[in-house]
Amino acid sequence: MTALGDYLKRDPNTIRPDDHLRDDLGLDSMATIELLYQIEEAFDFQIPDQDLQKLLTVADVIGYVEGRLRPSSPARATGRTGKRLPAKKKG
Repeated sequence: MTALGDYLKRDPNTIRPDDHLRDDLGLDSMATIELLYQIEEAFDFQIPDQDLQKLLTVADVIGYVEGRLRPSSPARATGRTGKRLPAKKKG
């Protein structure tokens, strides 16, 4: 929440996870898009347009970023074909 506090020029301790970006923090549509753009830049991923409408609260944004940064389990690692990648040979 420190980064969000910096962006909003507010004390991060005054920002709660249940704060609504628009209603509680006063972000209009353009400010919300700018915030999400900065998140994309900071974490080096893109937020698809269909995901934007789901990000309404601080908790939504935090959960979304954490979900995108969480590494996939090894069992889910696949190549472009969707097939399981072979284990590396020892030797």
